[in-house]
Amino acid sequence: MNENKYDDEIFFEKYSQMARSRQGLKGAGEWSELQKLLPDFHGKRVLDLGCGYGWHCKYAAEHGAASVLGIDLSEKMLQIARRLNPAPCIEYRRAAMEDLRFDACSFDVVLSSLAFHYVRDFAPLADNIAHWLCKGGDLVFSVEHPVFTAYGSQDWYYDQDGKILHFPVDNYYYEGQRQAIFLGEPVTKYHRTLTTYLHTLLQKGFMLTDVVEPQPPAEMMHLAGMKDEMRRPMMLLVAARKL
Repeated sequence: MNENKYDDEIFFEKYSQMARSRQGLKGAGEWSELQKLLPDFHGKRVLDLGCGYGWHCKYAAEHGAASVLGIDLSEKMLQIARRLNPAPCIEYRRAAMEDLRFDACSFDVVLSSLAFHYVRDFAPLADNIAHWLCKGGDLVFSVEHPVFTAYGSQDWYYDQDGKILHFPVDNYYYEGQRQAIFLGEPVTKYHRTLTTYLHTLLQKGFMLTDVVEPQPPAEMMHLAGMKDEMRRPMMLLVAARKL
């Protein structure tokens, strides 16, 4: 995640035009399902890894969190978060999540939205999260689905007329770095299998409480390209609890 593509002027301008950037949580296709996985925030100490614009931080604050710490590597993201989503209990801090150090039992809830696929090594991060969470604490995160990250390009195969043929899935079991094209720009991401995500959590002392491959919500199916999102999973949502 240290690459910090989101502070690139051109890339950030394109990102700022996305529905999830302009409309917040209601503009995120996975939100209706992710919201169901979130714990009771009342009185909880919350850590948001890769907080972006701070939408989830504000949601936690509005639902009774005692404190919320939003972490992001992008200063541009944090500037927007401080302007759009402030609250007395929220602190925004610039850092790479891989470099964070907290005492044991520092948090009751750890959130992360579409950020872990920018992290090279998931196991050390999962180990840290288990250390930071109190017993019974909740981890809820979304990532790009391993089917979506496997091949690398993250684009469809098209016929000679530009019609979508299928989505490529290849080298699934070869984990590691991929060069994706996101918003027309090259971005480094890291592919790992579904087994790696889930089994790593089990090894680190978590109990899985839910796993969801969210489909596009009905109210978004009229948007351009959304029906094609039914042809392959794009995201993976996971909820786990520290034993």
